[in-house]
Amino acid sequence: MAYNLKEIMATKPSRFTAGHRMCAGCGAPPVARMIMRALHEGDHAVVSNATGCMEVSTCIYPYTAWTDSYIHTAFECASATCSGVEAAYKSLVKQGKLVEKDGEKTKFITFGGDGGTYDIGIQSLSGAMERGHDMTYVCYDNGAYMNTGIQRSSATPKFADTTTSPAGTVIPGKMQSRKDLTQIMVAHHLPYVAQTAAFANFKDLYQKAEKAIYTEGATFLNVLAPCPRGWGYATEDLMKINKLAIDTCYWPLYEVVNGVYKITYKPAKKLPIEEFLRPQKRFKHMFKPGNEWMIEEFKKRLTKGGKSFKLRRDDKYRPIGSPFGEEKKRW
Repeated sequence: MAYNLKEIMATKPSRFTAGHRMCAGCGAPPVARMIMRALHEGDHAVVSNATGCMEVSTCIYPYTAWTDSYIHTAFECASATCSGVEAAYKSLVKQGKLVEKDGEKTKFITFGGDGGTYDIGIQSLSGAMERGHDMTYVCYDNGAYMNTGIQRSSATPKFADTTTSPAGTVIPGKMQSRKDLTQIMVAHHLPYVAQTAAFANFKDLYQKAEKAIYTEGATFLNVLAPCPRGWGYATEDLMKINKLAIDTCYWPLYEVVNGVYKITYKPAKKLPIEEFLRPQKRFKHMFKPGNEWMIEEFKKRLTKGGKSFKLRRDDKYRPIGSPFGEEKKRW
């Protein structure tokens, strides 16, 4: 069936409800809401949520913004929790202690921020993905530990100003390049991995969420989720920031299905990376006289530190080079 946002909004009730306490202009709520809407009518979900902004703001006892079964778990073990629940569920069904209704499915989804995914939770994430549990892991990537005070994470881009990598006379912001977690998940040989964001009519996000949830086995979604406090943009500019990240190719949208790469969105006109950096206060020092080299270094990292892709006639893409073998260059 063709994608129709109005029809989806009208016919599929929100499983991530209003009344949560996420900040105005936060990128995480629209991500969670659209991903949960990708579940088919009549199906159920068990959501495991790592400690972070989303957890502390959506499940404050005795209230919750989730209509499906929900488990709060620690930073480091969200994937282990979800994989354990999935394994227990399958065991109980096999023993006849749980009876699945005809036509109804129970899906297992984990949400974690970049701190709980790129850093603290990567060990349990890697284990769950390698074991092949029938679950979907969603990383809402806001590029720092926003919940605890905007500390840098391995998802924080180079030169970003954070409370633990302050831009000043000693260092020019974060010294290291960001980790390419999407490619690390591809290296686990999963049946479905995708990078996406909430923009335009949410089609890319919705369709990738549906694919991930209903692909058998372990799947992974890396979703850009800007933070107005940590990034320093006006709250009303959330969708604009998302679009700039995509149109400058800071955050390319692609999927990897059984090892085959495909770009799912190509900007009609690629914008210079400065268009993405300039509206954010975390990068304002890069535009001071004498700091032009930072922008040039940032541009280089977009191609050298990540994947570049070459179009083939069958509209599939093959990766050129690798983000894993490059030596780190010290500032």
